[in-house]
Amino acid sequence: MKKLLILLVMPLVFSCSSEGDSVEIGKKTSLEVNEVYDAGTVVKGEVIRAVFTVKNTGDHPLVFGEVRPSCSCTVADKPSEPIQPGASTKIIAKVNTANVSSKEVTKSVTIMTNTTPSTKVLIIKAKIK
Repeated sequence: MKKLLILLVMPLVFSCSSEGDSVEIGKKTSLEVNEVYDAGTVVKGEVIRAVFTVKNTGDHPLVFGEVRPSCSCTVADKPSEPIQPGASTKIIAKVNTANVSSKEVTKSVTIMTNTTPSTKVLIIKAKIK
C-alpha cells in the first residue's frame, strides 16, 4: 500500500517545479510609456478612450500591482500577466465626460509597478465643446 501511495504522489511532486515563467520577487525593472494622452476636442458626454503603450525596458518581468484612476468618471484596466523584458502591453483608460462642468478635462491614472520609482502617473486631457 505504501508503494502505491508513493507512486501516486511522486508525479505530483515533480510536476510542481518552479522553472519557466516564474517571477522573481523583489527584482526591479524599468519601463517606457508616453505619460500624456491628449484626446483633443471632444463633445460633452463622449467617452474618451486613452491607450497607453507600456514597454518593459529592463532585464526582469514587469509586474503591475495596481492601476488607480483619479476619480469615479475614469476607469482603467491593468495587465494580469507579467510583461517580459522587451515586450509591450497596453493600458486602456476611459473617461466619461458626461458630468464634466469645465471646458477642459485633465484626469490621471496612477500605475504601480516593480520599477524605481514604483509609481508613475499617466495623464488624460481634452477640451470639451
